[in-house]
Amino acid sequence: MRDPVVVGIAAHFHDASCCVLVGGRLVAAVQEERFTRVKHDASLPRHSFRWCLARAGITIADVDCVAWYEDPVAKLDRQLWMGLPNVPPVAPPFLFKLDAARPARELRELIGWEGRVEFVPHHLAHAASAFDFSGWEDAALLTVDAVGEWATTSYGRGSGAGIELFEEVRFPHSLGLFYSAITSYLGFDVNDAEYKVMGLAPYGQPAYVEQMRKLIEVLPGGQFRLDLQYFDFLGGARMFSEALCTLLGRPPREPESELDPFAKDVARSAQVVLEDVLLAKANWLHEQTGSPRLCMAGGVALNCVANGRILRDGPFDELFVQPAASDAGAALGAATIAHRRVTGQAPPRQRLSDVMLGPSYSTADIRSLFAGSGVPIEIVSEDAALVDRVAERLARGEVVGWFQGAMEFGPRALGARSILADPRSPAMRDRVNAFVKKREAFRPFAPAVLAERARDHFDLDHDAPFMLETCQVRSSIELPAVTHVDGSARPQTVDAASQPRFHALLRAFERMTGCPVLLNTSFNLRGEPIVCTPIDALLCFVRSDLDCLVLEDVVLDRRDVPPQWREQFADQPSGHAGVSSMVYTLL
Repeated sequence: MRDPVVVGIAAHFHDASCCVLVGGRLVAAVQEERFTRVKHDASLPRHSFRWCLARAGITIADVDCVAWYEDPVAKLDRQLWMGLPNVPPVAPPFLFKLDAARPARELRELIGWEGRVEFVPHHLAHAASAFDFSGWEDAALLTVDAVGEWATTSYGRGSGAGIELFEEVRFPHSLGLFYSAITSYLGFDVNDAEYKVMGLAPYGQPAYVEQMRKLIEVLPGGQFRLDLQYFDFLGGARMFSEALCTLLGRPPREPESELDPFAKDVARSAQVVLEDVLLAKANWLHEQTGSPRLCMAGGVALNCVANGRILRDGPFDELFVQPAASDAGAALGAATIAHRRVTGQAPPRQRLSDVMLGPSYSTADIRSLFAGSGVPIEIVSEDAALVDRVAERLARGEVVGWFQGAMEFGPRALGARSILADPRSPAMRDRVNAFVKKREAFRPFAPAVLAERARDHFDLDHDAPFMLETCQVRSSIELPAVTHVDGSARPQTVDAASQPRFHALLRAFERMTGCPVLLNTSFNLRGEPIVCTPIDALLCFVRSDLDCLVLEDVVLDRRDVPPQWREQFADQPSGHAGVSSMVYTLL
């Protein structure tokens, strides 16, 4: 008997994605934005679906079930409860979202799926995405996001008997919406820039904590309640109300305006209150389950500062956060729940050791791009020679675009689609922010460190391969480019088993400099998804201030980029219509 095949899909809100389980084992996962080049693309992941089937070596005829990451009927119930707006004679575009039949219809019409569809409640999908890939036999489960169908925070336990969610906080009371409202008040984009608030917080003081505490009433058990007079997400034009502006004594910040001390203090205060509530509820969850292990998922679980505090100050000995903790990763949990329903059995216990689950390209694929172009490239086929060559460049202060192997699933670049630099340079963070990433100067960068050296440089007593918690830097080496203003960092530990070439590069850099750490940030420009294809990487390279591009075994130096490339693509985003075909023409 062949292994059952389940496809998991998340779509229609943000970060649409697709994954494939074969025999309960994850073989492919990718976000739609990486193909369409539309950041946080929410559309049905048609490109991702086709690619995942190809990666698994199957066709649609081999699929037993498609799992959807929420219950559309329950979601519509909540949407209707919120109340329809005054609808003009010509219906606005958002009304098409009020359609519980849309997921099944689009699966049928857009990808041709006529078979079994399992709808999995959103927070159950999130919880399963963490527990089923933790490798643990039992754990407490905590899901925190903006909102699923009705739940905004869920508490549960996972064991051999299955997954049980035993309490929830219901909409409109939501920690995710609280944090998003502050994100909007500070002039940042909701569902995109919450991490900017987290990164800005250490620059401020907790001067508005008492005001922030007025927004959330912490109740017994797992419950809390928002004071809705300060919010306007139930039907208004913005996330917060005028009452919030009055409470804080200032109008909202204009987007792209100066970040003054007030904005930094508000960010710090919101982060403190978020952490305090999460820690209190984690303590309660531990009392209910008695488990020493905690699994977390949902968009709020990407707040790595809060994760670090829960692990340091909370009652749990171990923490596993699903690396694609937002809606993209819910496709994984929907698939594992559907696997249970199809087979009557839990998927095999499996620890997610890496997330290199997306497209990859051979050196032959990449060399063919440059064939006949006249662009001088260097091909370094031997691993030791390649990593030595790149480590030398990094040690000289160059910034390198590093494109290797299968693309990561989730929001973090972890050594497959990364920009790398020397963390010891005091000027490096400003240079990469301003001229390479083209983003705000306050944004921190993460260190990638050899797993076997991590404890020597960071206050970390366990592996952290996914950049999902912060800790203090305690290195004898000055690491200003990856140390945040509060002395913290968000490390990625790199081991030889899961990432042999990236590990070898770190070792080569250590041999040359004595430093086993590199600055590692995602290979993209501000406002764009992480690069997926060699063409995406080449466009990003041309439009940024990177010194060197390493595409598998192919090395391209900045000085060898033809001037007409710089002129033609300087202001074109990678998703701009026709850009890829124009690059092919130039090559």
